[in-house]
Amino acid sequence: MSASKAEVLAPQPYAGVNKTLLSGIIGSSMILFGSFGTGWLASVSPLNRDPFFIMVRTEATGVTICVILLALGCWLLFRAWWRLGQKLKTWDEGSLKIVQRAVMLWSIPMLIALPIMSRDVFAYIGQGRLVDAGQDPYVDGISSLNNWFQLGADTMWAQDGTPYGPLFLTIEYIVVNIVGGSTDAAVLAFRAIAVIGVLLCLRYVPKLAELHSVSGAKATWMTVANPLFLVNFVASAHNDALMTGLSVWAVYLACKRHGFWAIVVLAASIGVKPITLVLLPFIGLLWAGPEAKWPRRFLYWFYSGSIFLVLMTLVGWLNGYWFGWLSVLLNYTGTGVSIVAPLGMLTIALQGIFGSFGMETDWILSVIKTGGRLLGVGLAIVLMFRGKYSHLVQRMGIAYAAIVVLSPVIQPWYLLWLLPFFAATGLRDDWQMLWLHLTTIFFLAYQAADQIFVWQFLQEDLVPRVQLISWGISILCALFLVFLDPKTKKICPELLSSTNWLKKKAK
Repeated sequence: MSASKAEVLAPQPYAGVNKTLLSGIIGSSMILFGSFGTGWLASVSPLNRDPFFIMVRTEATGVTICVILLALGCWLLFRAWWRLGQKLKTWDEGSLKIVQRAVMLWSIPMLIALPIMSRDVFAYIGQGRLVDAGQDPYVDGISSLNNWFQLGADTMWAQDGTPYGPLFLTIEYIVVNIVGGSTDAAVLAFRAIAVIGVLLCLRYVPKLAELHSVSGAKATWMTVANPLFLVNFVASAHNDALMTGLSVWAVYLACKRHGFWAIVVLAASIGVKPITLVLLPFIGLLWAGPEAKWPRRFLYWFYSGSIFLVLMTLVGWLNGYWFGWLSVLLNYTGTGVSIVAPLGMLTIALQGIFGSFGMETDWILSVIKTGGRLLGVGLAIVLMFRGKYSHLVQRMGIAYAAIVVLSPVIQPWYLLWLLPFFAATGLRDDWQMLWLHLTTIFFLAYQAADQIFVWQFLQEDLVPRVQLISWGISILCALFLVFLDPKTKKICPELLSSTNWLKKKAK
């Protein structure tokens, strides 16, 4: 690499950063090429008739090579992320620009990847068509439309109303009308919208961190440069990226005491996905200020709630759906559980126990879901009333986490809703940072093996084989990076040795 190119990639004195950035680009590019054979495509996409895509998507050899590329690319990107953290470990002036540059460079190949890790983006197309047809997405599933399955959406969306907010319904409608019938163009449009959320995080995570006397560069590295963040919020084109970016911006504005605009931005976030409603009372407390007594706090809760109510009423009036999103938020039960969720594991265990005795099990999920929701809300209320003002954003993050963790379903990208707030308020270089690393390792491996598209006529024999290959690559790469790689094998032991309870036990 020439000297001029090196200066573009990273300023000195960060020795070896250019090489790390380049390895991340290679990893991201491997993910791109891997997505060609394993990413999601709608049946109507013209790419299905392209000779290259036919070769890599319909032949066992092509699919297998793409699975290997996808898995290896994830781990090369993960190693680049780890090495970047090592090389910038002093987090001094100039390191934030390098982290931001890494995010940009590592994201570029994913901008044109086929959707991986999830195909929710195709559900956005279906819901936009529902709005265009004059139907209510909070009542009707996308199966009420002709040709819905050919447009790529998962069957789980067939009958269920949308869990998204009214603002995102308008965005879906606009995208569908702009791109016409092209699902590929729609995916690129929704990815561009997701990238707006990524850019908001890239701008406001470091600003929020600096308000809490935390290195903005380190917080941005933990959050936005994290490979789990990039593959889910760029390659997958999740609307969660926009929701998260707006929520971080809103909290920053509230910390700066720009309360009105904080509520406006948070309303936009809730308008994308209503889960961020849990942040509203904490933003009211931030707006009230550090010296506020309880009468003033209640007054600012009233201000916050009133502004939010007016905004959401206006949006509901404009699109005609009013507060349909609220009924979905309160009443949506769903039928799924995930094994990675504590309450999901409990549900599966209880269903197995009761089922083995021939007893009814249909009631278990709804009872556990209701109990978890009530407990999460209860914890959030306690955190609203207890604790120091200086810890308010951290308490908000814990309340948010309680709502997420106490659900029978936890998707890997749900953790990315929370990470910016914990990173901005400071994760210690002990078990807390170790937890972040190990969680990222697990979910990268899980998603690389779990969300793989394989044509139906290849599925019976090929899916178990390629999933086993992907898990094998992930396990070997993770073990190598944690225990054998001369550069990275020190990371986990150092974090573990810094854990206070282990130090006390050693003494």
